[in-house]
Amino acid sequence: MNPLKRAFDLWTAAMITPIVLPLIVVISLAILITDGRPIFYGGERMKTPTKGFSLWKFRSMKVDPTDSGVSGGDKSARITPIGRWLRKKRLDELPQLWNLWRGDISVVGPRPPLRQYVEQYPDIYNEVLKCRPGLTGFATIYYSRHEYMLLGRTTSRAETDAVYRRNCVPRKARIDMMYQRNWSFCFDLNVVRKTLFSSAR
Repeated sequence: MNPLKRAFDLWTAAMITPIVLPLIVVISLAILITDGRPIFYGGERMKTPTKGFSLWKFRSMKVDPTDSGVSGGDKSARITPIGRWLRKKRLDELPQLWNLWRGDISVVGPRPPLRQYVEQYPDIYNEVLKCRPGLTGFATIYYSRHEYMLLGRTTSRAETDAVYRRNCVPRKARIDMMYQRNWSFCFDLNVVRKTLFSSAR
């Protein structure tokens, strides 16, 4: 990883930890009281084309041992009331502070993909994952809402997977590659600023 990016990651983690930790405690208690355990959900994501890691989030859905793949309309009935609010505000991603400290992810980069798509599209992800995945990214700003709309209309796991592969994988990859070509420290700061602004709306 670029030393400047890693230094920025550690500085950011150090700055936000005193703010985020109390929120994590409060949200954890709220989930425990309203929905019970487990409080957190760890799903495998890829940080290189061959190396996976557990990406941590607050659990926002009812537990289903058979769950797999990206989230679409086929899973909407499983989203809990508090989970829906957490997702809207992106607060379900606060536990990824742990992944940031560990170096699994950077502050800015492509969102970490599922193994199945990395293995299905090696030519795409061999390029995308030359950059460490991030908490937020260029594609998060400019494509996530459209992705949410597309996947929100699906009614089955197969349809969700097909829509994601056909529409989301190539388009997000193009945006992520634009980020790689134009990367600078100021670029990362601008992505963070735009992410905070969009989350606050």
